[in-house]
Amino acid sequence: MKKYEVANIKEIHNKKPKIVEVKGIEIGIYLVDGEYYAWRNYCPHAAAPVCQGVVCGTRLPSMVYNYEYGRDQEILRCPWHGWEFDLKTGQHLVDPNVRLRNFPIEQDGEKLYVFLNR
Repeated sequence: MKKYEVANIKEIHNKKPKIVEVKGIEIGIYLVDGEYYAWRNYCPHAAAPVCQGVVCGTRLPSMVYNYEYGRDQEILRCPWHGWEFDLKTGQHLVDPNVRLRNFPIEQDGEKLYVFLNR
């Protein structure tokens, strides 16, 4: 695997990712609960640019007519059809067999790097 510099840590904020292109692949870099994550900017549902969606929370399982909001800033909602993905695992919230493609990410001082097989 090759290591590619993608960002300075000061460029990454909790509520907004940085979208970069590495060897022709768009990747969204996220900061969630103090950890960095790198996800391919490609929704497995309909090939939407998923990293252009909002970072938000979601409705949690609750009793009928009781709507409980939670997991704020941990969910990525696809801009085309609203599919929601866990930013820590990449899993779709309804079908855990559907997931975003991740890339290993490493912090070295102030710099962030991703690893690709290219």
